[in-house]
Amino acid sequence: MKARFPIQIRGTGSYVPERVIDNQHFAGYLDTSDEWIVTRTGIRERRWAAPDQCTSTLATNAARAALDNAGMTIKDIDLIMVATATGDCPFPATAAFVQGALGGGDIPAFDIGAACAGFLFALETAAGLITAGRYNNVLVIGAETLSRFCDREERGTAILFGDAAGAAILGPAEHDEQGILHCESGCDGTKNEHIWLPAGGSRMPASETTVAERLHYMHMQGREVFKYAVKKMGELIDRAMTATDITAAELKLLIPHQSNLRIIESFRERIGLPHEKVATNIQRFGNTSAASVAMCLDEARRNGKLQPGDHAMLLAIGAGLTWSIQVWRL
Repeated sequence: MKARFPIQIRGTGSYVPERVIDNQHFAGYLDTSDEWIVTRTGIRERRWAAPDQCTSTLATNAARAALDNAGMTIKDIDLIMVATATGDCPFPATAAFVQGALGGGDIPAFDIGAACAGFLFALETAAGLITAGRYNNVLVIGAETLSRFCDREERGTAILFGDAAGAAILGPAEHDEQGILHCESGCDGTKNEHIWLPAGGSRMPASETTVAERLHYMHMQGREVFKYAVKKMGELIDRAMTATDITAAELKLLIPHQSNLRIIESFRERIGLPHEKVATNIQRFGNTSAASVAMCLDEARRNGKLQPGDHAMLLAIGAGLTWSIQVWRL
């Protein structure tokens, strides 16, 4: 099957902070336990950034790892994109901080905001620009410091999220069958308040009231998001399998956004994939939003689960509500 976007992944990298937060941390002051968290989410621990780290710090470290993996330097890169919902500041783009830290000179750099689906949105954007001949080598990064935006007094979100970054370098494919065979992205803007951070933007600027009402922390309707994600991801998978004629046996690896292990299990069973064909790291890192798919992709390439010529499916859903799915031939 000829690729819709004939591109290749030239290198990948990832980075997590050193500080490990296990479930006992929350059991000490919230109405929860290690068993409760593991049963409902699959998470056993997550990483939180150090006080002197921010999203661009994590992103820059992941970018350096990807450049090293590709055998490239920043001088080989034509464009930098950072997918994040937790940027360093409202402006400039977090990608600008990364570009400066890498010594990128005049390389264009910008952010993509699609929350947990952001890395896939960025991959699709980069693939289109490369295919159009606008750029040759594009550095795509998914990075988050969600620990700074979670209400640590609210059990529903405090236990879920971790800080991390993952990166991939894309370039033109070596042959027409290599690249993205199928992709679908979308958004349901009527469900904005299912996952959102109400204050701090132009809609609700910072004030004494917004601080007092804790509106600068993430708010999430967990049950509604869970139900929506299971249904939407099932639909996306069905359409992707039909569009590509790839069977479960031919699919080497499914790389889903690491939102909740129960959600992942629901669509693993839908496809009929064995556990070893589904990439997970939520147990060790929690939900890292835009970084999660990028990190799993890097791990799979480094541990040999993905080899050139393999078929992989990437899948994510997040705030917006946004969603994206891609089928690759590596």
